[in-house]
Amino acid sequence: MSSPTPGLSDRQRLAWLRLIRTPNVGPASFRDLINRFGSAQTALEMLPELMQSAGSRRVVRIPDESEILEEMDRAAGFGARFICIGDPDYPPLLKQVDHPPPVLAAIGGESILQRPAISVVGARNASIAGTKLAASLSQRIGREGYAIVSGLARGIDTAAHRGSIETGTVGVLAGGLDMPYPPENAALCREIASHGGAIVSEMPFGWQPRAQDFPRRNRLVAGMAIGLLVVEAARRSGSLITARLAGEMGRLVFAVPGSPLDPRAGGTNGLLKDGAILTTEAGDVLDAIKPLCGGDSHRAQLPLEESADLSTAPPPQQDERMRVVEALGPTPVEIDEIIRHTGLEPAQVQMVLLELDLIGRLERHAGGHVSLLASQ
Repeated sequence: MSSPTPGLSDRQRLAWLRLIRTPNVGPASFRDLINRFGSAQTALEMLPELMQSAGSRRVVRIPDESEILEEMDRAAGFGARFICIGDPDYPPLLKQVDHPPPVLAAIGGESILQRPAISVVGARNASIAGTKLAASLSQRIGREGYAIVSGLARGIDTAAHRGSIETGTVGVLAGGLDMPYPPENAALCREIASHGGAIVSEMPFGWQPRAQDFPRRNRLVAGMAIGLLVVEAARRSGSLITARLAGEMGRLVFAVPGSPLDPRAGGTNGLLKDGAILTTEAGDVLDAIKPLCGGDSHRAQLPLEESADLSTAPPPQQDERMRVVEALGPTPVEIDEIIRHTGLEPAQVQMVLLELDLIGRLERHAGGHVSLLASQ
């Protein structure tokens, strides 16, 4: 799906929200549905038929217009807006990741989402020294014109936001904009927005964050920035997941070294062994990212994702569906491998994968890999 033309009508925006709020429709299937049917409204009309063709005994419930209008009214009352991927204030680097969220809810400054950004993450149980360093590094980087992006968690995230609140910071939530987590950071969210920063989420209003929503939040944190700085992190932590995602996206990864005796330094020291950029002062980050930010290059460093043209693809035949399903299993494989293995056209394979996605049988992984989930 190429970026839609800026300036969706109110009806189109309503249809986009209905489609992305439909169960089993994620960013990848949303893209393929628009690619196949040309509009969100037509895709909504075709969803029941697609799911039944894929063998689903029950069709997921599509939100009706009144539900989405209620969410839009709730957003307006909250001072929030919905940003679609073709809108001018959609974060430019996020647009270039695999399967970017088609719609973001946002509150706060519009211009800050267009600024080049550095993400700062780290331990929730951060040390005093770690929080001071995160705040000072964020402040110094922010003074050079960069937005600081983080996930509004306790510890390092909170310190990064507070250090850059005067220069501009973006908080990313795992739940709805009205459901900040941890709850004590609700005041910080309001403070960020009032200082020209922004709070964003891809989840609906009223959505209470679950454990599986935080990796999605981490993906946005990594995708919105040129580079990611990890200040403190244990060997098994969400911060390392974010660092891995950033590396897979081609972002620079920075890490602050720590004592081998401190478990909170285990993850950062491991990142340094794996090639992260050693960081002890803001200049280490600024010097590394400066060559990437000449002119407007931060807006178009990576090519937009290409996908098979599904606009004229005929509905898959049953034998084609079976060939794709038999090629899949619990181990993630590249879509190109499925195409080679089955001998089918890319559009045919993509249509079968779309059907499987819509009935909850497909899991998508980084790097364009997919795997099959057991029948429910």
